[in-house]
Amino acid sequence: MATVELTLESFEGVINGNDIVLVDFWAPWCGPCRQFAPVYDSMAERHPDVVFAKVNTEKQRELSHHFQIRSIPTLMVFRQQIIVFSQPGALPPAALADIVEKVRDLDMDQVRKDISEAANG
Repeated sequence: MATVELTLESFEGVINGNDIVLVDFWAPWCGPCRQFAPVYDSMAERHPDVVFAKVNTEKQRELSHHFQIRSIPTLMVFRQQIIVFSQPGALPPAALADIVEKVRDLDMDQVRKDISEAANG
């Protein structure tokens, strides 16, 4: 599956409509972003059940501000509408593949329980 370009208007629908969504915050002028793009696109082709999305931080400043993006590229991963991973910097293919597998393996009931306990305690 090809990567999906997200906008302020489409972001919520994509996150809410899919189990796992990876979001690459990038900019056209960013060298590391351009180097990471083929890795990201290749991984999207290998995992058609996962949404690989991109946010152009130059065009989507509101989204970048909302998620407090300070460095690009930044990879953010949502599982069942919960941010389960966020890290700046380009990743090598093996690290990106590892993240996808670890996110798939998450026990989301435990994640929700942990979030609830952290908020209440």
